[in-house]
Amino acid sequence: MEHLGTGIGWRPEIADGVAELPGVDWVEVVAENICPGHLPPALQALRERGTTVVPHGVSLGLGGAERPDPARLAALAERAEALGAPLVTEHIAFVRAGGPLTASPAMEAGHLLPVPRTRDALDVLCENVRIAQDALPVPLAVENIAALIAWPDEEMTEGRFLAELVERTGVRLLIDVANLHTNRVNRNEDPATALDELPVEAIAYVHVAGGIERDGVWHDTHAHPVTRPVLDVLAELCARTTPPGVLLERDENFPATGELAAELDMIRAVVKDAPAVPVRRGSGTATGPVPEGGPATYPATATGPTTATAPATTTGPVTTTATAPATTTGPVTATATATATGPVTATATAPARQRLAVAQAALLSALVAGTPAPEGFDRRRLLVQSRALADKRASVVAKVAPELPGILGADYRPGFLGYARHRPMKGGYRQDAMDFAVHLLARNRPADPDARQQLTQWWRDRSGPKPPGRPANRLARAARLALGRR
Repeated sequence: MEHLGTGIGWRPEIADGVAELPGVDWVEVVAENICPGHLPPALQALRERGTTVVPHGVSLGLGGAERPDPARLAALAERAEALGAPLVTEHIAFVRAGGPLTASPAMEAGHLLPVPRTRDALDVLCENVRIAQDALPVPLAVENIAALIAWPDEEMTEGRFLAELVERTGVRLLIDVANLHTNRVNRNEDPATALDELPVEAIAYVHVAGGIERDGVWHDTHAHPVTRPVLDVLAELCARTTPPGVLLERDENFPATGELAAELDMIRAVVKDAPAVPVRRGSGTATGPVPEGGPATYPATATGPTTATAPATTTGPVTTTATAPATTTGPVTATATATATGPVTATATAPARQRLAVAQAALLSALVAGTPAPEGFDRRRLLVQSRALADKRASVVAKVAPELPGILGADYRPGFLGYARHRPMKGGYRQDAMDFAVHLLARNRPADPDARQQLTQWWRDRSGPKPPGRPANRLARAARLALGRR
């Protein structure tokens, strides 16, 4: 497996500092933030120095009910080739829901949300991972995520879920020790137990990041220094295997270069001080290391078919702002069986995809559209997650459209949070910014005429010659009427 060494997440805000940091062997870049034909000069300079660059995707939604979007896969493959990357990485998460499988409007989370650790979800994830592996020119590694919420009636631990995923697909793992710590605080899950169950020889590299605890909830912010409990989880992992690479992530509130260097030194010290131990096989009972060119040959632990059962059910419609999707009135159990010793075909996963789609749409609708919480979820935690999603959404929109907070001033954030409360994101953050502007103008906002004129001009400059979609077109006409412009 590729030896990477010590790395750091490359971000434009710290590009100069990264170039100066001693002992950085490689960097990771958010795949969606770069254009293959126009790499940032600072990133290109690192490549020319021989620094390895790994693209890290955030939008595939491999844990979602839908199959991976071919266009997104092609874009990720293009970035891997442009960067000469030895591998690409993504997340075990869902990022969107609704759509054809639920006969409801499509919704985007704008964030990585946990998948239920059930047979249904595992069958779907395995097929999605195989689709991605076939489309990518280099090996794929998938990352465990941090979670504020837990699905009811889960059937596996995180370690067992990941081990079976590796057994059935040969995919590599990107283990985020900060996320293991997050799940310890938020879900009362022991990181050591998860590490004991993992096939550690499948680990491609490790993430380390900072966060903060508020009111008994750990927020994986990537905006705070790495804490000792997170380093302790890294030490637990290093006591079981020597990871091929360890990378520091930072996405907000960037400190001085010297502080980043000190954090990297702490990480190096943990890896260096770990006892020298042979690779310990996890409960996945792998028979050998993951080969460079293809999937591992892991024997399955199950010897017969396992019947999947839908873990989360809804007692009423999954709704967004106007349209009710397909509903369930009670538990739905799978009739198809899947064995861990062979591939799960598209036909076999169709019922699982349908059940998973309904469950994920119900959860996401509750988080971003204000519909009732699905049965079995902790409503307080759902509220925490919902607020976190809206807050992140407001922050990202402010980054991609900085003119909006400039025009609206102190009214930007409360105005955006009010807009987002019952309006799921549907077309990415830039479209979200446009929709927010139309929402304000249709309500004759902002109150100040000069600010309203600036917002109108901003929207016109970006809307292009074609009118927006039907709902937005209606609101846009209302906005022009409110401004006396026809």
